[in-house]
Amino acid sequence: MKRKVGYFVGSGITLIWIIFFYQYMLFQQRSHLDFEGDSEEAPPQIHRLAESGIGASPKVSRQLAALRKEVETLTSQNDQLQHYVHRVQNVIGEGRLNSTLTILPSPVPVIAVVVFGCNRPTIRRHLDQLIKYRPSAASFPIYVSQDCGHEETARVISSYGDQVTHMKHTNNTPIILPKKDKKFEGYYKIARHYKWGLSQIFDKYNHSAVIITEDDLDISPDFFEYFAGTYPLLVVDKSLWCISAWNDNGKAGLIANAPELLYRTDFFPGLGWMLRRELWAELGPKWPDKFWDDWMRRPEQRLERSCIRPEISRTSTFGKKGVSNGQFFEQHLKFIKLNDVAVQFTRQSLSYLLKDIYDPRFIADVYAAKSVSVDDLRNDKLPKTSDPLRVEYSSKAAFVRDAKLLGVMQDFKAGVPRTGYRGVVVFVYKGHRVFLAPPSGWTAYDLTWN
Repeated sequence: MKRKVGYFVGSGITLIWIIFFYQYMLFQQRSHLDFEGDSEEAPPQIHRLAESGIGASPKVSRQLAALRKEVETLTSQNDQLQHYVHRVQNVIGEGRLNSTLTILPSPVPVIAVVVFGCNRPTIRRHLDQLIKYRPSAASFPIYVSQDCGHEETARVISSYGDQVTHMKHTNNTPIILPKKDKKFEGYYKIARHYKWGLSQIFDKYNHSAVIITEDDLDISPDFFEYFAGTYPLLVVDKSLWCISAWNDNGKAGLIANAPELLYRTDFFPGLGWMLRRELWAELGPKWPDKFWDDWMRRPEQRLERSCIRPEISRTSTFGKKGVSNGQFFEQHLKFIKLNDVAVQFTRQSLSYLLKDIYDPRFIADVYAAKSVSVDDLRNDKLPKTSDPLRVEYSSKAAFVRDAKLLGVMQDFKAGVPRTGYRGVVVFVYKGHRVFLAPPSGWTAYDLTWN
C-alpha cells in the first residue's frame, strides 16, 4: 500500500470554476445596475473603472473590494486543490480522478466522553490529559462512570468539580458464580458497569455519540481531532461500526512515521473507541454478562462491519494492574507508541476510507506486492525497493509462526487476527511495508481459528 492514499478532491476544481463564473455574472449584474444607459455595451472608461476602482462611487468601491477579496480567497483555495490533485494523481493515477466520489458531511455533533473507572486514584493522570487536550467542554463533555465505590478514587473525581460529570454505579450486588468461574467475576462486573454507563450516556443524557476510555489510558495531543475528523465516516458508511484510537501492532519498530495514515480493520480494537446511538440501540438490549469486548468480536455482533484504526495509536495504557492481571502488558502493551504529532484530521479528506473506495485499492496493493518469505525478510535478502512486500500464509499454524518471527500479535478472535482486514495484517518490518496475507481470492474468516 502506498504510504498514504491521497485526497479525493478532484471534483473540487470544477466547483471552484463554477463559483468564479457565478461571481463574474454577479459582478456583471451589479455593474448593469450601477451604470445604466442606453447603450447595450458599457463604454471603455467604465471597464477601466471596474478593473481599477478609481473614481468609482462608494457603493461600487465597496462592491469591488468585496469581490477582490472573494477572488483572492477562491484563488488560494484553488491552489490548495491543485496541490491535492497532484498528490491524488501520483497515488491513484489520472484515470480515476473524474470518478464520482462521496463527499463527507462536515458537521460534527457534541460527542460525549465517558471514562470507566473503579479503584484507581491515578485516574487523575487520564482526566488531566482529557481536559488539557479537548478543544472545548461544550463539544466534548466528560463523564466519569465509577464502579465499586472506592472512596479515594471518588475524591479524585469530585475534585474536578463541574469539569466532569461524576456518574456513580451503585449496583454492587455480588455476582453468584460456580466455583470454577469465580476467577472471572471481575469481567462480569465490568460488563454490568459498561451496560449501565452507556445506558446513562444515551438514555439519560441523550447523546448521539460517545468516545469510551478507561482510567489507565494516556492520550495523544490530537486525540479529539482524530475522533472529530473520523466521525463523519460512521455516518455515511454503514459498513463501519466504530472508530478506534488503538493499533494492536503499534510498537515503534512495526509502524511507519506516518501519523496521518488510517486503516480499516475487521478486528474490534477497543482501548479508546467511538460508537453512535444507533449501534447502542442494537447492542444494548442483548449486552452480555461477561467478556463484552470478545462478545463484540463475534460475527453475530460484528455483522461483517469494520472499524477505523490509526497507524500510530492515539492511546496507550499505563495500567499494569487490573482484572486481567497485566495480560500482555510487560510483553506487549507497554511498548505501544503513542502519537506525539498533531494531525488536523478535520481538514483532511478521509473519503479514501469508505469501503467502496478503500477495498479495490487495498486488494490491488496487497496482491501486486512482491511475494517474499519470512526468511528473506529476516535475513535482508530483499530487492532494493521501497515498494510494499507480501508474506503469504495459508493456515492458522503458518500465520502464528510467521507473526511470531516478525514480531506482530499472533492471536485470533472469532477467526480475525489483530488489526486484520480481509485477512491481511499490515505492518512495517526493517523499513519495509509488509502485508501478512492469505492467498488471493480470500472470502471469509475461519471461526475455528480462535
